[in-house]
Amino acid sequence: MNNTIQITADGLLSNTHHPIQFIASPNCNERPENSSITLLVIHNISLPPGNFNGNGVIELFTNRLNPEAHPYYATLSGLKVSSHFFIRRDGEIIQFVACNQRAWHAGASNWLGKARCNDFSIGIELEGSDHTPFTTEQYNALTDLTQCLCNHYPITDIVGHVHIAPERKTDPGPCFNWQAYATRIGDTAILQMYNELPYVTLQTTVS
Repeated sequence: MNNTIQITADGLLSNTHHPIQFIASPNCNERPENSSITLLVIHNISLPPGNFNGNGVIELFTNRLNPEAHPYYATLSGLKVSSHFFIRRDGEIIQFVACNQRAWHAGASNWLGKARCNDFSIGIELEGSDHTPFTTEQYNALTDLTQCLCNHYPITDIVGHVHIAPERKTDPGPCFNWQAYATRIGDTAILQMYNELPYVTLQTTVS
C-alpha cells in the first residue's frame, strides 16, 4: 500500500495528499519516563449514540460538549477524555493528542498483566457503534494509520477497548472485522484470540 501518512518526531501526523486536521485536546499529559509505545487500542464512538457526522465527538474531546444539547450528553457532563485519533465515516483522520503524549482513552485497563494502558498505548476512535458495520473508507484510513504508527513505534499488539477493560467496554464491537484488518496490514499481522475475542499481534515492524 502506498502510504502517504508520515509522523513527525513529536508525534504529529502529516499527509502529503490530504492535510490531517489537528485539534488539540486538553485531556492529556506526559507519558511515564522511559515508557515505550507498544499497544494500539481501537474504540468506537458516536455522539449522540448512533448518530454520525456531527461535532459531538470533537466537542467531547475538547471539553466543549453542551450537556443540554441532547439528553445523553448530560451523562457525560464533567467527563474529561480524549484519544489520539478519530476516524470519521468518510475516512477523515482527526488528531487530538500527539502520540508522544498520553491521551485519556483507556481508563482503568490491563493488557496481559500490565495495567494503566494509557501509559504505553495509542488510542484510535472509529466513528461508529458496536452494531453498525464500519466503512471501507474507515478501514483504508485505519490501515494507513496503523502502518505509519507501527513503522515509527515498537508496537507489538493491536486490541480493542473490550480486550483491556472487558468488564466495562465492548468496543469496537462485533461488526469490526479483525480478519480483514489483519489482512490489510500485511504478512506481519497475525490474528490471535484472547478470551475468545480476536486481536492482532505483530511479528515484526510493518513495512
